Amino acid sequence: MKKFTAAIISLSLAASSLSALSAPVFCACADSNEDLTVGCKSAYLCDYYSGECVYKQNECARMPIASVCKVMTLILCFDAVEEGKLALTDNITVSERASGMGGSQVFLQKGLSYPLNELIKSIIVCSANDSCVAVSEAVCGTEEQFVALMNKRAEELGCADTLFANCTGLPKDTQYSCAKDVAVMFSNLISRPKYFDYSGIWLEDFSHPDNRTTTMTNTNKLIKKYPSCDGGKTGFTNEAGFCLASTAQKGDSRLVSVVLGADSSDNRFKSAVNLFNYGFANYNNKIVLDCNVNLNERMSVECGKKESISVKAVRNCYVFCKNGTTPEITRNVVINSKKAPVAKGECVGYVEIYKDGIICDTVDLVAAEDVERCGFKDNFKKVANNWAM
Repeated sequence: MKKFTAAIISLSLAASSLSALSAPVFCACADSNEDLTVGCKSAYLCDYYSGECVYKQNECARMPIASVCKVMTLILCFDAVEEGKLALTDNITVSERASGMGGSQVFLQKGLSYPLNELIKSIIVCSANDSCVAVSEAVCGTEEQFVALMNKRAEELGCADTLFANCTGLPKDTQYSCAKDVAVMFSNLISRPKYFDYSGIWLEDFSHPDNRTTTMTNTNKLIKKYPSCDGGKTGFTNEAGFCLASTAQKGDSRLVSVVLGADSSDNRFKSAVNLFNYGFANYNNKIVLDCNVNLNERMSVECGKKESISVKAVRNCYVFCKNGTTPEITRNVVINSKKAPVAKGECVGYVEIYKDGIICDTVDLVAAEDVERCGFKDNFKKVANNWAM
């Protein structure tokens, strides 16, 4: 059996040790984010759940982002699966164009078929350019049509300072993004639970139908060196410098950081750690809605065996706060009365969460129990009971 090692450009350039990454780069908590400096041209740090910004530096400056553009490539892959256009088990036949891509790759063979699941994994783990082109053709027919969809999706996400020219991030004129837009796109990507099935893989063999294997090594060194980090996308070209979008979680807090234009791979990772340490040291998430706890408010049910039922949030809701502050948290609960039958888990309304008078989240409410429709005997009993009273 033949075995190859994936060609990862950034690995050969990241020669310096990252052993100190798990320790804070700064010693004390800054009173304001202006006291925090990072070694890159542009940076952004935000809370994942609310999108609230913690730190920004030239966050809207339009810059090349190299392979970080694959964040959008992956978004469209997951979109296609969620919309039913493709299944993760579908076999994708590799075109001559896809197999001929240079740079980071897993050496796909023209004419062979690979499961979409494995192609997505290779993009997340080792930034495979050949897999990017193969999935772009599977989703849209051609890479050109896929790029048009990338730009449309970026517009839908409100990324006004982003323009894609290919699905790989390889150097090409008229393509750019900015740290803030990358944070928005990366936050969308990591909202897909399936993403984390791949993002923590450090080393794995990619199997080919012709019995070859290609060893994939994760380009995101933080998953080894920073325990809280569980996902990220690296990028490097001479034009873009060293780039990284990454995420880390501690307790109920999840942060997203973006570093663009660092002058070395080591500084790219150190800058991200610096941002994470600052964010976790100075901010926290307070849970204000627990999806496992019923609300005090109840929903009226017409023609049901129960006159009212409990409701609960479909997901947890957090409010992002700076340490030492006590924001005013209020909520507006809207519950629609319904006729029976009502199924447990059925959407029955929503709740708006306000932080200091400004809406920060809206969460759907669902029925916490089933309600059957009243039959003739049930209605007779109700009438009899009312008569007895």
